[in-house]
Amino acid sequence: MIYTVTFNPSLDYIADVHDFKLGMTNRTSSELILPGGKGINVSTILNNLGIGSTALGFVAGFTGREIAREVEALGISSDFITIPGGISRINVKLKSIDGTEINGMGPEISPDKVEELMAKLDVLGEGDVLVLAGSIPVSMPDDMYSRIMERLSGRGVLFFVDATGDLLKNVLKFHPFLIKPNNHELGELFGTEIREREEAVPYAKELQKMGAANVLVSMAGQGAVLVAEDGSVHTAPAPEGKLINAVGAGDSMVAGFLAGWMEKQDYRHAFYMGVASGSASAFSEYLATKDEILELYGRISG
Repeated sequence: MIYTVTFNPSLDYIADVHDFKLGMTNRTSSELILPGGKGINVSTILNNLGIGSTALGFVAGFTGREIAREVEALGISSDFITIPGGISRINVKLKSIDGTEINGMGPEISPDKVEELMAKLDVLGEGDVLVLAGSIPVSMPDDMYSRIMERLSGRGVLFFVDATGDLLKNVLKFHPFLIKPNNHELGELFGTEIREREEAVPYAKELQKMGAANVLVSMAGQGAVLVAEDGSVHTAPAPEGKLINAVGAGDSMVAGFLAGWMEKQDYRHAFYMGVASGSASAFSEYLATKDEILELYGRISG
């Protein structure tokens, strides 16, 4: 079974505002409200590809109830923990100004609720997959990922981790099956700048030496790189297409890789599925459909 954890899920208010003017009243030309958060995005892409998962995390207030309702409406199984105070966050994303967004804080998560999540994770065992993606709310311990992986260590769980900085470095000793930094995050870990795919390879190998089995590096318009556990290195340029919405593209890449790995246990296939899924989402209004992903996969692998 696949489980995804989103510690601070959101309602994403995605708006298009033509000719945005700072300090003025602006009106939307289109708008969309969707459940957000990296783990939920992974579950959504998996669901689109016909693969089931259970979305875990914390929700609060009327926004939390709507997140749970929206996730259920997508056909995704969930087992969210309800926080008695506060509200789940609302993230505002302006499509017309690429990369511009305002993200809310979310509710405070108490230690007893953290332990409640741990109890849910205690059921995981051999053959299960756990996806840990995104940042940790300020009210939670900053070593949360490490605590979870240490608690489940030795049970045969495959860990997929999409995190940054110390949050990522601290989990390497628990040998995650896959980590997915982007080129900027990878560069920050080693105090350098990575622009070309070939430049990412030696640093990805360093992360392997530190404990990661597979390192998947997303590089936006430059494509992606996979340094695999079997010693193989796979690279691919970004497929041609019009960037429409980059939100969730990295999460889609993680989900695509996971789907591909589960299908064939072949690194090349998993890598191409990851690249196709991430790119297809970037070329879509929201997260990519199965048909969009498979069409791009055919172009990449062919």
